[in-house]
Amino acid sequence: MRNDLQRANQYQQILALPSKKIQVPIATYLEPHEVQIILKQPDRRTTTGLRHYALLLFLYNTGVRVSEALAVQAGDLHLYSPRQVIVHGKGKKDRLCPLWKDTVKALQRLPSVQSGSNGNYVFNNRFGRTLSRDGVAYIINKYVKLAENDISNLRRRNITPHCMRHSCAVALLQSGVDITVIRDYLGHASITTTNRYITTNLQMKREALEKFWSHSGLTPTKPSPWKPSPDVLNFLASL
Repeated sequence: MRNDLQRANQYQQILALPSKKIQVPIATYLEPHEVQIILKQPDRRTTTGLRHYALLLFLYNTGVRVSEALAVQAGDLHLYSPRQVIVHGKGKKDRLCPLWKDTVKALQRLPSVQSGSNGNYVFNNRFGRTLSRDGVAYIINKYVKLAENDISNLRRRNITPHCMRHSCAVALLQSGVDITVIRDYLGHASITTTNRYITTNLQMKREALEKFWSHSGLTPTKPSPWKPSPDVLNFLASL
């Protein structure tokens, strides 16, 4: 508009066009008991099973993006109190995520961590190379398939690696964690992105509906039988 004044009005009309509205899909997530069953599937007695278990638990514990998890190096881990990991997020924004004791124990058993080299990537494949996004998707799909024997409705859902991030966010929300804390925990640039989980969380909607119903006064009450006192019965007998 500044450089082509003759068409300034035309440019203004273009800028005035409203943005196209898109429908944001509902985030797919796992309930905590579903994650627990999936985490029981890897055989931790084997090197491969232990590596897969550590990855799944780390994704659920931290809620990091897959790219962030694959970028974690041994030097980013602090496996002693305070147990935490430095996550390298989007836009070169680093953040700290606390680690559970079980997550720390699993990470400490990984060869990439035990070697003591800070430059080693934590999550590798069986050849010692850094896992790919497809590799993570394969691992998650493998154990979701095994968990279908205990949770049949998993067959009808598309469980992706990003689903673990959604599951972490919803679990934090259900635990009563403030939405702004969840935003910082997940590394969201805007609180608007985090608010998505409030509209997604079906369990919280059920609880809100039950509270509303209990306070609405619409619940039918059963009439309690009248039990007259002995004095009343004596009085009625005297009539």
